[in-house]
Amino acid sequence: MNIEDCRRFYAEEIRYAGGIRSDALIEAFARVPREYFLGSGPWELGSPDARAMSAVGGKQMSYTPVNDPRDVYHNVVIALDKAADINNGQPSALAAWINALDLKPGARAYHLGCGVGYYTAIIAEVVGPHGTVLATEVNPDLAARAKANLTSYPNVTVNAADGGTFDPGACDAIFINAGMTHPLPLWLDRLNEDGRLVIPLTMAISPHLGMGIFTKIIRRGESFSAQIVSAAGIYSCTSARDPEREPLIKAALTNGSLLKMKSVRRDAHDKDDSCIVHAADVCISSLEIPS
Repeated sequence: MNIEDCRRFYAEEIRYAGGIRSDALIEAFARVPREYFLGSGPWELGSPDARAMSAVGGKQMSYTPVNDPRDVYHNVVIALDKAADINNGQPSALAAWINALDLKPGARAYHLGCGVGYYTAIIAEVVGPHGTVLATEVNPDLAARAKANLTSYPNVTVNAADGGTFDPGACDAIFINAGMTHPLPLWLDRLNEDGRLVIPLTMAISPHLGMGIFTKIIRRGESFSAQIVSAAGIYSCTSARDPEREPLIKAALTNGSLLKMKSVRRDAHDKDDSCIVHAADVCISSLEIPS
């Protein structure tokens, strides 16, 4: 198999492993050269399951070194910085989260936590040359690599910035690739009508990692419906986590009530039985929003 064949096989594997319905997204995975974003080889491949066990202290993470770029086209994580425990992410998981954005050609998208830019390039391919992608990365070294990697995409802008305080402007789609205790009001404000926010709501399991669920939030006027996308194990955006909500989100994940999330309420109201994680600015609720 030549490398183009490997990319095609990899993309089709992602289709089924991630349950992806968007042909445009699968075509993006078949086109974008993953090895280019990883830097020069050898590359070190790791099992996503082993990575998850390592994150909770279950076993030591180990990697398999490869030199052939065709070998990076598997549904595995690839080390970017082993000492800092940073990897390129599991492709099928990222594909499922990006798929939930329902990207369309010409859309304006924001990607928080872009790493070295590989998945940002995937997003840029889907929105096309008439769309725009804004990305942030808090790690300055990774941000610099992302900027260099994405120079062939004139519709992509990368900012070395803390995404928790960055204002992306009006967006059709916002992908938050770092764990939060709640959706920030700024992001909800910046969603256009029918705009989608895909965000992991997590409880901290270490200073830098969290576990929880990815949820998709859709704006309908001044209302925000929500639906669960998948489980999540992900790095935390520590600057955008609310310590007062930490025990509330942990309790909601532990007792399963967060799985009943149907909306994000921003109207003034007293706490009631539908409030899962209640706060004055943003309330995670089981209340259904009429379609």
